[in-house]
Amino acid sequence: MRIALYEPDIAPNTGTILRLCACLGMEAHIVEPAGFPVSDRAFRRAGMDYLDQVALTRHASWAAFEAWRRADRLRLVLFTTGAATPYLDHAFRPDDILMFGRESAGVPQAVHQAADAQLKIPMREGLRSLNVAMAVAMAAGEAMRQTGGLPATPPR
Repeated sequence: MRIALYEPDIAPNTGTILRLCACLGMEAHIVEPAGFPVSDRAFRRAGMDYLDQVALTRHASWAAFEAWRRADRLRLVLFTTGAATPYLDHAFRPDDILMFGRESAGVPQAVHQAADAQLKIPMREGLRSLNVAMAVAMAAGEAMRQTGGLPATPPR
């Protein structure tokens, strides 16, 4: 299972997500450019001392990420407020990439079109969205529940 962040805007959110990935043994992927310098220093406060435990891959662009994903034949599962399918109704697979968009703008149409599935986290009417780190935690928890839990060792 992998978590991918499309051009994240907020370093503390990204640090929190990287810490979650380290603790759960999930790969983390960042599609650049990010809205902050992608360095340990930017993540240190939220990620604490867990950052050296996460398998992090940085992709220079959407095109680079998509070329890597297609070469490895991995399924892209996009979480978006505009989706019709609730994430609890989706059958996750261990090789899925769970992608989350920019805090300020989501993802462009090209990412929507490339996604193999588009899912939403149901919320009360009139509310826009959850914090991205909270959304990642909810999605990762359900995906791991369905696919058998923590791996023995994180991929490197």
